[in-house]
Amino acid sequence: MILKLIHAGLRIHKCYKREVTMEQREKRLIKKVKKGDHHAFSELVDLYKNSVYSICLRMVGNRQEAEDLSQEVFIRAYRHIDKYDINRKFSTWIFRIATNLSIDYLRKKKPSVYLDADMPGSEGFTLSTQLASDEPLPDELVIQEEEERWLQSEIGQLPEKYRTAIILKYIEDLSLKEISAILDIPVATVKTRIHRGREALRQRLCHPER
Repeated sequence: MILKLIHAGLRIHKCYKREVTMEQREKRLIKKVKKGDHHAFSELVDLYKNSVYSICLRMVGNRQEAEDLSQEVFIRAYRHIDKYDINRKFSTWIFRIATNLSIDYLRKKKPSVYLDADMPGSEGFTLSTQLASDEPLPDELVIQEEEERWLQSEIGQLPEKYRTAIILKYIEDLSLKEISAILDIPVATVKTRIHRGREALRQRLCHPER
């Protein structure tokens, strides 16, 4: 029992050490970026490009648009890096930019079905590749992809504020505090939106004809 506690403590210590080291590295990079170091900014992009792209893709549902939005996120981050408070988490700041840009995109453009849109969790599998393929996919894979596409579609039908909260919480796996900071709303409001989003999604999934 004691050994388990010791091992658990060591794991926590290592995780904490990695987190601190990551934050220190980010701060050093940001200080360099503020002095005009382009290479340092490229390192920041490498650290967050996958997460930023994931948020944009889940929000807008189209690979090409998500790539364009991701580029715009980093362009804006670079242009406004002087406004960034180095004492705050960089991830929160960059994710807020990604979320806001995605929301702006959704408000300006009606949702559409894209043949080249990545299906969640399918690692490059798209509607166009499915339609173009002459070889039948295994039944289980077809069913899984269909269910995931259906679920993503239902999430996409939720009101914007609920959809954003659901994506950040259950798909991006962010904490309530992180979501609160990204959306700039109280944690209590985040909880309410997640709860109502779940209820709305449950209703849609249970009664798809409505």
